[in-house]
Amino acid sequence: MKDPRDIIKRPVITERTAEYMGDLKYAFEVDIRANKTEIKQAVESIFKVKVTNVNTMRVPAKPKRYGRYNGYTTEWKKAIVTLSKDSKALEFFESVE
Repeated sequence: MKDPRDIIKRPVITERTAEYMGDLKYAFEVDIRANKTEIKQAVESIFKVKVTNVNTMRVPAKPKRYGRYNGYTTEWKKAIVTLSKDSKALEFFESVE
């Protein structure tokens, strides 16, 4: 089994994801090769909560310029994790709301 800290890279904190927190939904950047089952197990083991649903999406690379140099940002994967109603809110996100 993979280490859960290798699957969950970082939380994604934006205005939209802050609105999700009232519904016990949290967004994370995850490993691009991770599947929904691995993401669910990683969140449950790291935060000690019960996950009911995991939605994933791949965020495509965007073209960027810096002066005369062209390139692309990296493609990454985002997971929106829904916790069960009896789970406690993640203390990591409490200061964001």
